[in-house]
Amino acid sequence: MYTTKNDLPAMTRADVIVILNARLADSIDLMQQAKQAHWNVKGRDFIALHTLFDAVVDAAEDSMDLLAERVVQLGGSAEGTIQVATTRTGLEAYPLTLLEERDHVEALASALAVYGRGMRRAIEQTDELGDKVTADICTEISRGVDNYLWLVEAHLGAPARAMRWNQ
Repeated sequence: MYTTKNDLPAMTRADVIVILNARLADSIDLMQQAKQAHWNVKGRDFIALHTLFDAVVDAAEDSMDLLAERVVQLGGSAEGTIQVATTRTGLEAYPLTLLEERDHVEALASALAVYGRGMRRAIEQTDELGDKVTADICTEISRGVDNYLWLVEAHLGAPARAMRWNQ
């Protein structure tokens, strides 16, 4: 870490940097998975999914910038290469053999869910460490991820056991 006048204790900053770089790896992976879906989706809902998947790409890229810039603000180095991301990501590998649009929707929904879980954990961890600013950044990202998960899952249709209000 380099010297900064940021008043968070050095040990706190060091711990938060590790958390942020892990979430940065997930963000890079999520962006690439969404791009994979964007490039390869075919079917009746092509244009809607193609556009939605590209919006997930853009959101993941925005998240990458927020996380990486916070790392540097805290005196660390953002570790955001593809090589690093592939060794640190918490997301499952995206299946390269998907053909059906529903399969792409399910795969991306699963990636978003895992990403969201990791981001919520980062909120808890950074809050416990006393870094409210990083917790707020992670909360902002989490809010967006939950929205994209909802939008992607909407393409799966109603769940088989959906409860009706009049039952």
